[in-house]
Amino acid sequence: MHIMTGKDAAGGGLRERKKRATRAALAEAAVRLAAEHGADQVTVEAISAAAGVSVRTFFNYFDSRDDAFVVVDADASERVRQAFLAAPPELPPLEALREALAAELREAERQHELWSLHARVLRSAPHLLVRNLGAQMADESGLAEAIARRIRAGDDPDDDDAVASGGGTADPEAVPHRDQPDTAGARPGSHPETAPPEGDADRAAPGLYPRLLAAVAGTAVRVSVQHWCERPDELSFADVFREVFDLLAAGLPAPAR
Repeated sequence: MHIMTGKDAAGGGLRERKKRATRAALAEAAVRLAAEHGADQVTVEAISAAAGVSVRTFFNYFDSRDDAFVVVDADASERVRQAFLAAPPELPPLEALREALAAELREAERQHELWSLHARVLRSAPHLLVRNLGAQMADESGLAEAIARRIRAGDDPDDDDAVASGGGTADPEAVPHRDQPDTAGARPGSHPETAPPEGDADRAAPGLYPRLLAAVAGTAVRVSVQHWCERPDELSFADVFREVFDLLAAGLPAPAR
């Protein structure tokens, strides 16, 4: 789920909003130049000049030129995860995720042209399409971990750390408290003290439900954007987005004949 938001995306203080605006300006300049000239013909200097900043400022926000074409808003996914974790506990995961995404996509209608240009740039440059897919997979993995953390908090209301520490991306099922033995890696019947030490190899991955919901959410955003971009005069993006999630919540019933 790789989200393209703009200068006025919700949340953050003045300093954060300024940083977000600068990043958005650089990403927009990169996409527009690539759509006009081809991604391979665009330089960091040209992107910086079009955005009205220095090359040094460009590298404060992006590690490479190609990142500007792909990583449009590196903080968007983190804001979605934070909003999802902070949603009222009585909301089902799908509904909480819909609300978190809707808040991030609030200005979507103003992004119609830029989204279309971005899609064109990716289609014309296979290496960027692959890079974009990698970014989406990373976002999806982080979201799955947040979903697992929220589910754990719901199963154990006394475990406030699961949501209160929302900034991290580790699955709390895989991160035991320091004063408790780690039994995640122990074989059935083994004693906790003989379990392997904590490490990457011993960390439990998110379960099937968190992975599936994260993947479905990413697909829902992509389908909503594609469907709306093809017929922006028929419905608002908010209406399309709401209908997509309503269909998911209903179990994807077949359309009436």
